[in-house]
Amino acid sequence: MLKRAATCLAGLWCGMLLGVGVVGAPAGFAVAPLEIAGRSAARMFAIEAHASLAIAVVLLLALRRLTPKGSIDTNLLLVLGSLFFTITGYFVLQPLMAAARAGEGVLSFGALHGLSAAFFALKAVLVLALAWRLTSA
Repeated sequence: MLKRAATCLAGLWCGMLLGVGVVGAPAGFAVAPLEIAGRSAARMFAIEAHASLAIAVVLLLALRRLTPKGSIDTNLLLVLGSLFFTITGYFVLQPLMAAARAGEGVLSFGALHGLSAAFFALKAVLVLALAWRLTSA
């Protein structure tokens, strides 16, 4: 039962990431002025980051119970990697992006945005791999 719930949660997490990154944010930029689309995308990514934190914690707890005591399996590593990319990609890089937009900091907004997008894509790949592994095991 716990494994089935973890599998469902990983699949929903993957769907949320794809919905925000592949559908929601690009659609906003396709139909709205740049400033409005940017604010809309920022709000979607903020909601996604907080949801990803909560989902990652729940999955860590569930998978830890399913893993033999004292061992770390690939599924746990996938969740930990996703958690790393969430924290670094949103909670570290977003304040730096705001500072770069204000003309402060070492890196440009474009460089930080590219790094943030890469971290988001890597997180999506890890979550997709997690969902795939949980359904096939």
